[in-house]
Amino acid sequence: MQAIYVILCVLGAALPLSQFLPWLAEHGLALPLLLQQAFGTPVSAFAWLDVGVSAATVIVFVRVEGGRLGMGRLWLPLICLFTVGVSLALPAFLLMRERHLAAAQR
Repeated sequence: MQAIYVILCVLGAALPLSQFLPWLAEHGLALPLLLQQAFGTPVSAFAWLDVGVSAATVIVFVRVEGGRLGMGRLWLPLICLFTVGVSLALPAFLLMRERHLAAAQR
């Protein structure tokens, strides 16, 4: 599973950033424009609200499951969440969790 999570981390970072970085290069940190485009249509608003709920779920999951297992560095998937998104944060946490559980079994 660790190899799958690594692949998902790479995809989860590369795919969203391949769309965002060119936009950022063209428009800079134009937050009003970003929000206008993100919520410009009902389908885009649907997608961003879905991402928002998923992000909140990842935050709760990382804190609760990571705390329950006594994992360290729980800030790392949260940094991934706020710099790239759920697509990187969730597989990063699941990779960390797999490695933590494997180390505990040894």
